[in-house]
Amino acid sequence: MNYKEAEKIHKALANQRRLMIIHLLSKNGNMSVGDISEKIRLSFKATSKHMLILKNANIVDNEQVGLEQFYFLKGNIDPIIKKTISTF
Repeated sequence: MNYKEAEKIHKALANQRRLMIIHLLSKNGNMSVGDISEKIRLSFKATSKHMLILKNANIVDNEQVGLEQFYFLKGNIDPIIKKTISTF
């Protein structure tokens, strides 16, 4: 990992809502944006923006099923993220 990648990960993790999303995905596996937004009490649009940030930081990945996007934690999670998840 280089400095730029580490910075992107840390910025993605430096948000309470995104930490809540990571926690939800670590417990539940695949979740739709609608389900995530309902659990964290945030609009669908705002949740989608958070999901894009997490995806760009290589923390989550997604799969489209019909009209819905389902997100899940990536299998090869960086040690920084593993440490963060383990604190919940």
